[in-house]
Amino acid sequence: MGITDILNSVVQFLDGFGLIGLFILIFTEAIINPIPPETLFWPMLISDGSISGSLFLGLVATIASVSGAIVGYRVGERAGRPLIDRFSSEKTVLRLEVLTQRYGASGIFIAAVSPIPYKVFAWIAGMGKMDLRLFIIAGILGRGVRFGVPAVAIGAYGAEILASLNVWTFSIIALIGAILIIPLFKWWQGLLDEKENQIMAD
Repeated sequence: MGITDILNSVVQFLDGFGLIGLFILIFTEAIINPIPPETLFWPMLISDGSISGSLFLGLVATIASVSGAIVGYRVGERAGRPLIDRFSSEKTVLRLEVLTQRYGASGIFIAAVSPIPYKVFAWIAGMGKMDLRLFIIAGILGRGVRFGVPAVAIGAYGAEILASLNVWTFSIIALIGAILIIPLFKWWQGLLDEKENQIMAD
């Protein structure tokens, strides 16, 4: 059994526990779990189909993620650099350090909203003893956007969105996604160049 099969089995197991399973998955994902929260969160949104139910799922996901990130912060505070070096690549760590130094609270928000590994950011925040209250507030806002936007969209327009999906709409979505991802990828790569320049200057 490969790693993908194991992760799928875990998702299916947690799915059987409903909201509790969703909370466990997202809570642990913000600490060390490698399974993306969307693997369970999005199917639950689509299955629910109501705006009230979707908003509640978004609230549960936000609380679980921020709670897990607080634990991740404490883990980074205690375990420090050895943990980060073991479970994350050096390039990712360098980029997140630049994100923290350059953008401060906005960097936390960016990490919370984006696909950037939030757990590693929490470790780095804890290791660097970032202000915990600021970390929590920015995390609530960022995670609230990340889980709230799809919750509202699917809860309000889920049926229409699913009905409109075909080869043409999928191609348009993929094209828009590619247009957005390219500059974001260049920006993410540029963070490493900035860190390397800082190291050379020192």
